[in-house]
Amino acid sequence: MKSWKEFSQEEPELALRGKQMLLQARCCMGLGFLATLRKDGAPRLHPVSLVLSEDHLFVFIPPKSPKCGDLKRDGRYALQACPPPENELGLEFCISGAVKCIADPNIRQGIINQAAIFVEEPEQLFELLLDRAMYTYLVDQGTPREHPTHLIWHATPAACGA
Repeated sequence: MKSWKEFSQEEPELALRGKQMLLQARCCMGLGFLATLRKDGAPRLHPVSLVLSEDHLFVFIPPKSPKCGDLKRDGRYALQACPPPENELGLEFCISGAVKCIADPNIRQGIINQAAIFVEEPEQLFELLLDRAMYTYLVDQGTPREHPTHLIWHATPAACGA
């Protein structure tokens, strides 16, 4: 799993396109749809607000939310960016990976201060670590040859001893 910063260093163009899709509303705040796994293994989909801070992607989730329980039990997730308004190019961006629970109150407060957001005290902070990212756009739109093109990144495992 890689942080957003590591992903950005490995695939700067793909990360920039993804950042533009994830953070359409504000410079460090975004919206997306978070998929988690229920206890029975079925998928669960939730709209979430995202925070990009210090080149790390975070989400705050209320502790009583089903998605919080899902992530604490099985940290795997998939996240789809909200498509931009008037999406003529068929743009899509999605990532998947696993979350890391952040308990450090200093990190939490730093993120809240930087993003200038209100977060209720009990909300749990998770960092979204990535193992895959995909950006999609349409080519030859409006012609019989119209088709999607995918830019895909997969995290490479760290070398032994690294």
